[in-house]
Order: sequence, then C-alpha cells, then structure tokens
Amino acid sequence: MDAISALQLLLLPAGALAVAGFARRMDWSAPLLLVLAGLIVSVIPGVPEYNLSPEIVLLVFLPPLLYSAALDSSYLTLRDVKRPIALLSVGLVLFSMLAIGLTAYAMIPGLALAAALALGAIVAPPDAVAAAAIGRKLGLPRRTMTVLTGESLFNDATALTAYRVAVGVIAGAGASFLTATGEFLYAAGVGLMIGMVIAYLAGLLLTKIDDALVANAFSLMIPYAAYLAAEVVHASGVISVVIVGIYLGHQMSNTSYGTRLLSRAVWQVVDYLLEAIVFALIGLQLLPLIRGLEGENPWQVTGYAAVLFLVAIIARFVWLIPGTYLPRILSRKIRAREAPIPWQQVAVVGWAGMRGVVSLAAAFALPEVNLPERNLLLFLTFAVVIGTLVIQGMSFPWLIRRLGISNERERFQDDLTEAAAQQAAAAAGLARLEELVAEGVLDVHERVVEKLRARSEHSALQAWERLGGGTGPQGEETPATVYRRLRREMLAAERQVFIRLRDERRIADEVLRRVMAELDFEEATLERD
Repeated sequence: MDAISALQLLLLPAGALAVAGFARRMDWSAPLLLVLAGLIVSVIPGVPEYNLSPEIVLLVFLPPLLYSAALDSSYLTLRDVKRPIALLSVGLVLFSMLAIGLTAYAMIPGLALAAALALGAIVAPPDAVAAAAIGRKLGLPRRTMTVLTGESLFNDATALTAYRVAVGVIAGAGASFLTATGEFLYAAGVGLMIGMVIAYLAGLLLTKIDDALVANAFSLMIPYAAYLAAEVVHASGVISVVIVGIYLGHQMSNTSYGTRLLSRAVWQVVDYLLEAIVFALIGLQLLPLIRGLEGENPWQVTGYAAVLFLVAIIARFVWLIPGTYLPRILSRKIRAREAPIPWQQVAVVGWAGMRGVVSLAAAFALPEVNLPERNLLLFLTFAVVIGTLVIQGMSFPWLIRRLGISNERERFQDDLTEAAAQQAAAAAGLARLEELVAEGVLDVHERVVEKLRARSEHSALQAWERLGGGTGPQGEETPATVYRRLRREMLAAERQVFIRLRDERRIADEVLRRVMAELDFEEATLERD
C-alpha cells in the first residue's frame, strides 16, 4: 500500500469522526447524519470509493459492537422480558424473511425462490443502534429500551443462520425444511454452549487480574475469540459473543475498581469509532451500487425498492401487535404477573425497525455464481437500509415526543432506591468503623475517625438531596450542591498551579500527569454526584 492509498484509507475514519463529533455538539443523531454525509460524499467527483467488505464487517466490526452492547445490558432485565425478545429476535425475523422474500419472489420476474428468501433474511433484522441512541437520549422507559436492545443482540444470529441456509441452496446444496431446521438448531445451540464456556473462563481470568490495563487489553480480544471459536465449527458466532458479553457484564462487579473504571472508557471509545465508520460506510455505497444497475429500468427498480420498504415496515407491526397482546389474552398467569403494556410503547417498538450494516454486509457476501440478480439484490438491500434509517430514524424522535413517552417515573424511583441503598451502605460502613475503633484493632486518631464518619454521612445525604434536583427549600442550593460547585472551582485553580509549575520546569511532566490524574478522579466523582 502506497502513501496515497494509506491517506485515502485514513480519510474515512477521520471524516466519520468529524461528522460524529459535529452531531454530538449539535445534539443530533450521529448515525443519521453519518449516513446522509456518506450519501452526499459518495457522489462528489474525485472521492475514492470505499467498498464494503463483508469479511471486514462480520469479523472486525460486528463482534466488538455486539459484545459492548451485551456488556452494557442487564441479564436480570433481559430475563424479565425474554418472551417479547424471543418473539422479536426469532419469530419476527423469520416472519419478515418470509414476507419480504415471498413478495420479492412474486414481484421480480425470474428471481429464484432461494434468492428471494436470501434477500428476506438479509433485510429482516433491524439494527437498534440508532433507535437505542435516540431512545436513551429522549428517555424511553426501561422495558422498551431492554426489548429493543435484546432484539438487536439476538436477531442477527437468526437472520444470518437463515441466510446461510438460503445461500447454500443458491450454491447448489439443496436443503429440505428438516435440514434447514437442523442447521438452525445446531448453530444456535453450539454457539450458546461455546459462549457459555468462554464466558466462564474469561470471567475467572478477569476477576483474578488486578492490573486494570492488562484486564482491559485482554477484554478487547474476548469478542473475537468468542466469535471465531463458534464460526470455526459453523455455529453462530453472534450468539456466542452475546452470551459472553451478557455474562461478563453481570460479573463485572466482581472485578477490580480500576478494571471497571477503565472498561467503560475503553468500550465507549471503541463503540464511538466503529459505529462512526460503519454508518459512514453505509452512505458511501450509493455510487458503486447504482453503477451495478446498468441495463435495469430505474423506475421499475425504484418500485421494487418502495414495495419492499413498505413490506418491511408493515410486517413488523403485523407480527408485533398480536405478539404483544395475544399472550396476555390467552394466559391468566401473564396477566397476573405483568403490567399492561401501553399501546404507545408498542407503537415506538414497531417504528424502531431501522436496518443497518449487517444487512449490507450479508448482501455483499452473496455469491456471484448462480445469481444473475445479485446487483439488483444489493441495491434493494441498500434502499431498504437507507429508507428505514432516514425515514424512520428522522421521525423516531418526533414520534416519541408526540406519544408523550418518558421514563421520568422510573428515574425518580431509581433515585429513591439509590438514596435508600446509599443510606443502608453508609450505616453498614459506619457500624464497621465503630467496631474497629471499639475493638482497638487500629490505633486511629480521633480526627481520622471523624473524617471517615463525615464522608460516609455525606455520601448518604447527597443521594437524598439529588431527589430534590440539587435544591432545598425555596429553591436554595443544598449544601452538597454548593460543595460540588466550590470544589470544582478549587480544582480548576489547583490545575492551573500545577501546569504553571510544569511550564516553569519546577516539576516534571510525570509529576504533573500523576497529580492531574488524582484531580481528574475527584472531579469525575463530583460529576457523578
């Protein structure tokens, strides 16, 4: 690779990060802006073409993105909504595959049934990255966010397994319904077992490593190990990665504080970089795909794309509405155990069907042999992905606001339970301190004991103050709020002194970095409070 090619390659992440940074600054949806920017840039003369490699997407981008989302999820809340997640990630994907595939088979002359079903499997799974980012920002209820996240974690496994069977038929390896079902169960079951084994071993290792840098460097390899270990035996690497991520996320509290503190920062950076590149790549595929349609009737192709886009949206609602309410109607246990689901939340989940880069990667992996309509299928996939990202993505915030959905009550309940937990923890800490002092285990100065007592009481008090939004009677600032504001000002002044002393060569850079880290940790604590 020469210097010019390397520079062109560097332009993609640099440009993607610039657009994503601008979106964060303007408080816009980064995925949507990246896709639109990619579309615009792709038609500018002289801009190099960036071909989407399915191997790069499935082997480099997909494992860490899935792992990070699973790591940040909650095993307990996912278990609470396992039925709707299963109905969406398995049932809806297969239903959408049939609906889209049979529509394409009936509409496009000469398209083989296996190729049509492959197209259905390609565009069936939604990618909830954009929806989750918008929903988190606008405060969707926890149950809705959990359902969307859980669906996105598992639906790729269903779609890619069904896609693998359809591509096998295209390549000439005939498959009966029984064979296809067996392949599906094998991929899911073996992927689950491999994920559980790797999760257990990785969990043991991470809890034994005290060095946060080593632990997080090791964790960067975990999603690739889980994915490749499953794929090498033709099982589902997606399920393996997700299982590992969910398990380790649940066990993260058993690792060292340094590992936890650094882990969040590491995976935030990884997510930010990879998602920016992925969504920019989606938009940049426009021109190459249009070139592949030479000889096709543009109006006819546009009609195909519009119909499949509508089928993808309608199929989601057709499955979602009965899948949500029928179990409650048919089962008294479900009615007694679960609260009624407002139709507004069903509408939001139904509209959160944006497709993503996994669909495009699967389309680019379609074989050229025995598939003369390959370029057409690529374009139709691209049209559905772009259509859902732009149309549904841009209207998603409006829909959430219009329906008046929020998690304000949940946030208040969270603050209330946190305050009670802080008070209980502070009481336990103070009790242990009194035991140590009374037993004479430590020769402790009374001033040290008083400082520890004050700090513990302060932690409990500020949690209750947070329930009032940081204000006291008549809107006055609480003592904790005043303390944080003044301490931030003090920290800023202290930093300036250390920087000045470094510039005057009175302290070394190593000393500056060490004291700045200490001040940063304290400010991070203040920001958390």
